[in-house]
Amino acid sequence: MHEHEHGSASHHHHHHIGAHSNDKKTLKVSLTIIGLYMLVEVIGGWATNSLALLSDAGHMFSDALALLLSLVAFHLSDRPVNSRQTYGYKRFEILVAAINGLALVFIAIMIVYEAIGRFIHPPEIATLGMLTISAIGLLINIIVAWYMHSSTETKDNVNMRGAFLHVIGDLLGSVGAIMAAILMMVFGWKWADPAASILVAILIAFSGYGILKTTMRILMEGTPEELELEHLSKVILTIPGIQAVHDLHAWTITSNMNALSCHIVVDGSLTVTAAEQLVNEINEKLLAHNIHHVTVQTESCEHKHGENLLCCVSDHHNHNHNHVH
Repeated sequence: MHEHEHGSASHHHHHHIGAHSNDKKTLKVSLTIIGLYMLVEVIGGWATNSLALLSDAGHMFSDALALLLSLVAFHLSDRPVNSRQTYGYKRFEILVAAINGLALVFIAIMIVYEAIGRFIHPPEIATLGMLTISAIGLLINIIVAWYMHSSTETKDNVNMRGAFLHVIGDLLGSVGAIMAAILMMVFGWKWADPAASILVAILIAFSGYGILKTTMRILMEGTPEELELEHLSKVILTIPGIQAVHDLHAWTITSNMNALSCHIVVDGSLTVTAAEQLVNEINEKLLAHNIHHVTVQTESCEHKHGENLLCCVSDHHNHNHNHVH
């Protein structure tokens, strides 16, 4: 049992490191491109006296910061486990993703605040210069977004998704700036710039909220969205010899790494070896449900715990968990 379980964990660990290696390369290339174009926008905004371009440069700075934080998170999360950090530093990825989500919401609020000021006092903008630099910015963002999207982990890893959404937010910002510049050049509609900014801000805020919702569930040790505890208990109960399941917990350690713990009721006369075989079968079945770390406590029908599927521990009631896994 131990050989299988550790071998499975080792395979997942090497897969995780390999995926991180690809992610780090993706982030480094994206950070370099965005960082260089951010300088172009700062110079262009200063030269054309365009506040829109300077604002977009500020947004790109937040993108670069998000990518840098994500890169730091991946480096830290690859550190080995120790007696103080028994899961290693993998949760740091989730903390950075949460910061990225907050940053997206904050940026959206700042854009709306700036847009309101522009509705009241529309500034003079060098629209041709704004259009040219925004168009180049759009092309740059499309290239970076496509490059990041081609990374296999961008969809599955919440940290990579947060960084990707920053880039998408900036891409939409470039689209908004182009549309606003064209409307101002053709019709002289100065309100087009703040109106486009507000639409982009709503999209950015929506993306930020999605990232925050996911990271908060992980940080609060919530059950992963794709898992149902009732279904998992039924899966465990299909194994002959397991009479009941209670105190079931499922949570996410970091992206693509789910864990589960539970108590199972078995025949009190079972040997330790037979109990280990049952636990091994549980590991096999739950691995198919993307659960890679399983901790099981075996008990006889004489146990003193409740039969509730969910744990009902209060401040005055302490469970003594002796785990077999």
